[in-house]
Amino acid sequence: MEVRVSRKEHFNAAHKLSNPAWSKEKNLEIFGPCANENWHGHNYDLIVTVAGRPDPDTGFVVDLKRLSDLIRREVTDKVDHKNLNVDVDFMHGVMPSTENLAVEFWKILQPKISAISRFGKLHSIRLYETPLNYVEYFGA
Repeated sequence: MEVRVSRKEHFNAAHKLSNPAWSKEKNLEIFGPCANENWHGHNYDLIVTVAGRPDPDTGFVVDLKRLSDLIRREVTDKVDHKNLNVDVDFMHGVMPSTENLAVEFWKILQPKISAISRFGKLHSIRLYETPLNYVEYFGA
């Protein structure tokens, strides 16, 4: 039996989408207002899902308090109220699209899930950039 358990966290961050190999005009054509020279921000919602069978001792796939602590310590504390292009070490040299951000979050969290869950594994990262737009990543 597999059960999926999810934890939702929230953070705010600024970024700019811009390819340095392109002209300002091409960046504006491709990325629109997301290429704003003075950045722009989002109120992100991050949903981390762990899948597995419940631990026979606790009934948990993962302790949600420990999952929340892990997400906050390893991810949201590092990106909240930050400029993703400038302030976040793991985003240096990475286009800070929501797609790439979800992949980077996976890379950080996936190896750490086993430390907090005996029978669970990271199933997905869902990252809402707006209430209408989100990315979902299931690993490589």
